[in-house]
Amino acid sequence: QFKLIVENPEKPIASGLQLKAFVEYYPDRTEDLQDKLILLVDDDVVDIPLLGFIPYCCLEIESEIDFGQVIASNKVISKEITIANHGSSSGMFEISYDGGVLASITPASGVVKPKSKRTIQVDICTDVPRVIKEVMKVELEGRGCTEVWVKAVVVEQVIKVLGVSCGKAVECINFGPVYFGTSKTEQISLYNKSPENMDWVAVLEDNAIGGEMGTDLQRSTDAVLQNLSLKNRDVDVSTLILCTPNQGTLLPYEKSLVTLCFSPEKFKGDFEVNDSSLKQDYVLFLRFETVGNRGGYPQALDDGATATTRNHPHHVDVALTGSGLPVMVTFNPGPEINFMDCYLGEQTEVLCTLKNESDFLPVTFSFRKAAHFNISPEKGKIKKKSTKDVMISFSPRQIGTFKMKQIIDIIGTGVDKNNLHDLKTISFHQLYLSLIGVCKAKRKKILFTINPGLTPVISNATGQFVVDGTEECTDAARGAIQCTDAAPVAILKSAQTRIHTHRINRNCKDDALIAFPNDRATSIRPGEWDKKYRTIFTKTERYNFIDPEFAYTDCERLSIEAHKKYYDDFISSLRQRRLEKDAARQFDMYNDPVSIGIKPGEGLKSPNISITDFPKEKLELKMPPLDDDCLLTSRKLATITSTSTNKETWSWLNPVPSSTQEKEDCSLTLTHKQLHQIFIGPSTIDFGDVCVYSTTTKELHIINNLLVHIWIQIEIEIEELQETSPLSQVVPPLTKTHVPIVFETITPGSFKRSFAYKINNQHLGHVLVVANAVSIELQLSARELILNPIPGCLAGTEFRATVRVCNPRNYPAGFIWKPVTTDRKPAFSIQPTRGIVEAYSDLECEVVWRPGFNSPEEGEFILCVRKGNAIKLKCFAKVTIQL
Repeated sequence: QFKLIVENPEKPIASGLQLKAFVEYYPDRTEDLQDKLILLVDDDVVDIPLLGFIPYCCLEIESEIDFGQVIASNKVISKEITIANHGSSSGMFEISYDGGVLASITPASGVVKPKSKRTIQVDICTDVPRVIKEVMKVELEGRGCTEVWVKAVVVEQVIKVLGVSCGKAVECINFGPVYFGTSKTEQISLYNKSPENMDWVAVLEDNAIGGEMGTDLQRSTDAVLQNLSLKNRDVDVSTLILCTPNQGTLLPYEKSLVTLCFSPEKFKGDFEVNDSSLKQDYVLFLRFETVGNRGGYPQALDDGATATTRNHPHHVDVALTGSGLPVMVTFNPGPEINFMDCYLGEQTEVLCTLKNESDFLPVTFSFRKAAHFNISPEKGKIKKKSTKDVMISFSPRQIGTFKMKQIIDIIGTGVDKNNLHDLKTISFHQLYLSLIGVCKAKRKKILFTINPGLTPVISNATGQFVVDGTEECTDAARGAIQCTDAAPVAILKSAQTRIHTHRINRNCKDDALIAFPNDRATSIRPGEWDKKYRTIFTKTERYNFIDPEFAYTDCERLSIEAHKKYYDDFISSLRQRRLEKDAARQFDMYNDPVSIGIKPGEGLKSPNISITDFPKEKLELKMPPLDDDCLLTSRKLATITSTSTNKETWSWLNPVPSSTQEKEDCSLTLTHKQLHQIFIGPSTIDFGDVCVYSTTTKELHIINNLLVHIWIQIEIEIEELQETSPLSQVVPPLTKTHVPIVFETITPGSFKRSFAYKINNQHLGHVLVVANAVSIELQLSARELILNPIPGCLAGTEFRATVRVCNPRNYPAGFIWKPVTTDRKPAFSIQPTRGIVEAYSDLECEVVWRPGFNSPEEGEFILCVRKGNAIKLKCFAKVTIQL
């Protein structure tokens, strides 16, 4: 197998020269060879070994594929394994798997080139929790069969509620009795017991079985039923329970602190407005769910596509119990307290007893300040079913009758909705007492005082004596003698007379002040520069001296005027702004298409407009959105979902955002609560048994319960789903639509794949597609058919019977009947001999036997299905011989 190609030189080779020889290797059998080449150099002999090897492959594969611990998320996950070829020749491999756990192995066979590697992709479906430990048999060329283990642990995505102190699972949180208007908080821990991140949201189940909202459970059955009929049960319970945070993301095996706040509010019925002894018990259920796995997904979806997934929704329920109590404090005496009459400077006291009628909670009170009344103690705490004495004293500071409304604040704990961790003291309830007291005046002697200076314009005319109590004089008595308990005083209105006025001053203006004769002793003093003074009788202008050391300068006067003008302008602007707001409010009130502010004429009445007069679609669009800080409730979600499902949009949807509003909405990053209100499902689309070469369609429903547009983008790279369209849609607010998922395959076998979709090009989700591709098949209603004669018919009459051909598949099946031939002449025939049975339908075929002298009583037909199965039908003619 070796061949030497060389020309030996005839002459010696000089120094520096070389000679080339070629050795060729041509193997004629599959074995390695060994030989040698002898080289003679002068007197030396050199042996050169020759080795010839047959090219071979050396394939190597890993022995294990470990996916680790993954969650059951209805998603097909993949992992790769490599087959390496270390040899010099290409090698073939073939993978066989007999189980039903692995979704696919790609490729299952092939060739690995020399000095290279080939990647094998193994898919598993995380549809149900289980432990996967499967073996694949790999046939490697040159090495025989080897085994590769595929391992994985698929677990549920579990969320648990744990106690903060004990760390154990919590099923119920009892807030206990709480006063109406106050709050009480409890803390829990959310625990993500799974190996992947978890997006969660809290939903308050206000329509769950066993829930109670405002029912006194200690009453009799009849009283409770009567109470239910009287109360208004349509109450937003999201105001009773606050949860912070109510949405979030938990890392693998992470704990997060959640604060729950119970704030009971009293339900006021038509017949129980003043009932202060009403106790209200609450039993509510709070559910913590993973985003997208809602148990309340709408059931009214067509084509069997119910939103309940194969997996149980990942959630945990916590019962919340508590009682709301009114403040029951009574006063003795009360609520009106009358004090004894007293004189100025004296005081009277009344002992008031406060009693707490509550059997469950103490009460903390605080009296507000009230003029002329003092309370001791002003603050205090009364234990349950206890009393406390409070001394209320009446200390008048002026004469008269006083009726005061004493406010007593009931103090409790409240929370800030933005920060539930910090409790604060608030006044959540007020009680009222009416305090009535009379202060009498003592009789006293009137003393006269001398006014040595200028007297205001509003004083009496003389200005010499200022008498206390002159306001008791009437206009009719002015200018006369006033008689009081003291000495009589003459009150002469000289400033209003013109008897002594000098003729020069007869026409003087009335803007001057009157200077009295007794002011001369202090006339040299600072005065107001813009005021004029005249004498009391002759009205002669008096001298007025302004002392520059005490008077205001011009700059000071301008500053005072500017300061006064500033505050005048400020008050005027406030008034103008208030008037403008009132005008705008009146304009908005009448600026609508129904009422334009025109008053109806005599005898005309405005029409009564009912809410039923408005179109239903317009009312739905005005639904208030769910507040980001508000807790989701099952009743609100059901209401919004029913609104969206009743308004269907099956076509004319934009594939991409076009308008400005759509572009703005579809660029939003949605919160967990918003994503929880978007339904894309079912999460598992099961086509069942489908025929190869057939096309089957199921609907992927999309329900947008938000008040903004969303953009759905479906990413499908699976060959069997390539006909699915459209892959991009902009869904309007409160709208339901669907995407037809088209499945077609040419490969029989089990099919499990998942495709991804995005919401607003940010939020990712998956849908699992399951199918079992089978060949076309027809079934017979019977494998053996007996043909009986019809009673009363003549001899020689044909025997007839029918057999039903059924098509259980989703694809029309073509068939042909082929008789099994024998040596004897066939006596059986069947009609129709060929045809097509539509999907999920059947066809009657008639078999006829013609009697004859040599007719066989047995026959066979073969039902041959095009690209499908074949079935034998045996026919028997039951001949009765009559003698």
